[in-house]
Amino acid sequence: MSETSKAKWRDALPVKKLENGKKKMINIGKKMILLGMQDNHYFATEALCRHMRWPLAWGAKVEDDCIRCPLHQTTHKISDGELVEWSPFPLFPPYGKLVGKMSKQKELAIYETRVNNSQIQVYF
Repeated sequence: MSETSKAKWRDALPVKKLENGKKKMINIGKKMILLGMQDNHYFATEALCRHMRWPLAWGAKVEDDCIRCPLHQTTHKISDGELVEWSPFPLFPPYGKLVGKMSKQKELAIYETRVNNSQIQVYF
């Protein structure tokens, strides 16, 4: 059986458990994701930053369709996971560049969301 044939919608969280401007790290089966609501739209990404695997639920900023890791400021678009900025670490830029070279630049996994029967669902 191929991976695509295994893909399906899975319940993530009741709608009433996630307010606009908030995000939560949750497990769905064996997959850990970040589920959020911004500008009254739901989004789901992998839970850990692609740079140093920091949990994005712990302080990541979401604005202008982007999510920015609080640790080294790596930024991705939440619409498609595209890398916008890789580890700039603005407090001390030379350190950010050095740390950024320690890992390969990667896009953030994004998952489709919908609401069904008062449940936010994520497609895997």
